[in-house]
Amino acid sequence: MKKFWEALPDKTKGYLLTFIGILAMSNVFIFSKAALQEVKLPQFGFYWFLMGFLLNLILAIRLNAFRILKNFTTRDYFLLLLFGILEIISTTVFFMAIRTMPNPGIVAFMSNLGPVFVLILGFIILKERFNWLELVGIFITLTAAFLLSYNPKWIHLNEMFIKGSGLVLIFTSLFAVMSILMKINVVHFSPSILALNRTFFLFVFAMIIILYQGLSFKIPVSAAKNIALGSFLGPFLTALVGLYALKYIEVSRKSILSSTKGLFVLLGSYLYFGKFPTELQIIGGILSIIGVSLIITGKTMLQKQGKTK
Repeated sequence: MKKFWEALPDKTKGYLLTFIGILAMSNVFIFSKAALQEVKLPQFGFYWFLMGFLLNLILAIRLNAFRILKNFTTRDYFLLLLFGILEIISTTVFFMAIRTMPNPGIVAFMSNLGPVFVLILGFIILKERFNWLELVGIFITLTAAFLLSYNPKWIHLNEMFIKGSGLVLIFTSLFAVMSILMKINVVHFSPSILALNRTFFLFVFAMIIILYQGLSFKIPVSAAKNIALGSFLGPFLTALVGLYALKYIEVSRKSILSSTKGLFVLLGSYLYFGKFPTELQIIGGILSIIGVSLIITGKTMLQKQGKTK
């Protein structure tokens, strides 16, 4: 097996790893939705991120990731605290959206709004410019979000969009804020340290909420199985293969491929829950992939132009 892997071209390795990451991330939506139908959000978060933290801790020890801590300044620790707080808010809202929306595939497609908000904030805060291709991509992605969240049976104005749409807008906006903070602050954190920081804050926060609300740490076996599978695939495997994929292919190609995760989530939702999206939502999902692809392609073009000057 090792010889077979070594014989593969680098791009093939990158695409295979990215595909594995997409499948892993897609199943996160499925298993988390299944678990959240049986347990409260704090109970879910405690076990989900506790397992993610332990797996990432083992990986960090093996990679000797803690050696960079000796060079950390007070500012670095403050940034880790800030990122941890933002992760608590954004991840909580993300899983609230998964729990609220009938079809997790819609959440997956609407999360493609993230790059749009990153571009807009980058333009406002960092004075970054974008080209016509990115503008077209922004328009298409926003149109896709409207189609995905539109409720054709609405009567009153507050029923125009399906439940949970606002939650998706919140967590994608927070994702954009974190991305801009990363750009503003030239941080030297390794992916392992960031993954540990994220999972640590989330499982500790969930534990505090469980104790505060007097909830039980005992959960159904079926929920525990879904949480175990999902947390292995999400906080651990997705991050791990994504990191290694970047050694073989460009970030832009990986990002474009990752935007298709909604297709796999739709298939999983149909097989697992028997739920399928409307025609409008299918069109919206396809448009969201096209929009993100144009945005990433446009950004890549700008970067190449900047290097040639």
